[in-house]
Amino acid sequence: MLEHFQLKELKNNLVNQEWEFTFYYKKRRFRGRYYKNGEIRWLYREPADNEEAEFLHSAVHDLMLYHVYEER
Repeated sequence: MLEHFQLKELKNNLVNQEWEFTFYYKKRRFRGRYYKNGEIRWLYREPADNEEAEFLHSAVHDLMLYHVYEER
């Protein structure tokens, strides 16, 4: 489970939407950018393996859908 998920909007216009996020997973801090098309770019600490990467990508995507789109 992700802990202390935080989100900061960087860009929001018709052409480009971009957010920066941070969270903790298994006592490790992660930081990345989430783009309008669902792409994630890891800025600090990449996932350890493919299984972890798939889980974290899915969890971040779900949280982004909730925080950005469902709160409007």
